[in-house]
Amino acid sequence: MPFTKIIKNKAYFKRFQVKYRRRREGKTDYYARRRLIIQDKNKYNTPKYRLVVRFTNRDIIAQIIYAKIQGDAVLSVAYSHELPRYGIKLGLTNYAAAYATGLLIARRVLDQLKIADQFPGVVKPTGDWKPYKHDPSTRRPFKALLDVGMARTTTGAKIFGVLKGASDGGLHIPHSNKRFVGYETEKNKYDPKVLRKYIFGGHVADWMKEMKEDDPEKFKTQFSRYIKEDITPDKLEKVYTDAHAAIRKSPQLVKTKKPENPVHRKYNLAKLTPAQRRERVIAKLEVLANQLDSEIPK
Repeated sequence: MPFTKIIKNKAYFKRFQVKYRRRREGKTDYYARRRLIIQDKNKYNTPKYRLVVRFTNRDIIAQIIYAKIQGDAVLSVAYSHELPRYGIKLGLTNYAAAYATGLLIARRVLDQLKIADQFPGVVKPTGDWKPYKHDPSTRRPFKALLDVGMARTTTGAKIFGVLKGASDGGLHIPHSNKRFVGYETEKNKYDPKVLRKYIFGGHVADWMKEMKEDDPEKFKTQFSRYIKEDITPDKLEKVYTDAHAAIRKSPQLVKTKKPENPVHRKYNLAKLTPAQRRERVIAKLEVLANQLDSEIPK
């Protein structure tokens, strides 16, 4: 079909339909959202759950959300800034932290629904992937669809680390292994050992060893907090292993205690009354008069 120029005349503008606000802001992919939230009519009011994963510069947010007429409702939430409570004090946005956050949201929502004992998931992660097969004699697991928002779904992306953590935590999230770390597109081959290495922070340990040998001074500045916490490359795997066990033991959300009488800092200047402004001007004029008197020779 040949290229046709759009003539923006009166007829064009009269028929122009403005896109949704969040589409104009580039925040929501409505093509994907429509397919994630629309439920079959014959399922009546059964919610269609989504595992919503978002990354910020300093945090990882994982939520279980379902859509209602009034808007989205959040069933459960987990953040990577909760991980220090389980022993992961540093690297709260790397691949290992993403896996731990996914594990935390899975165990938390199952505990919330009182079915955590029925779906233990993968207690010792190996990086293996198996297609889901339902056993008719058992209960179906909690199902959620992965919602990545506007993130790019490239192979090895950290967003799929959260997916793997939630899947190992006992949730049923339809997926394949083609976006995990360790999958080679050209060879169409998947190596679970590579994913296991990333789950336990092996890539960070390798980087630490390499930098320590090549540039010790840069290592001291780059990993100063690791040195302060006495976390060596050999101790990293144990840190994440203990954290996974701690998450499974107590995944409940702990609310932070807020002070009873918080002191709010106000940086904006208080508005002056007319009398105060007059006094302020008079004081400034007096200071200027004194300066002039001192500068004039007697």
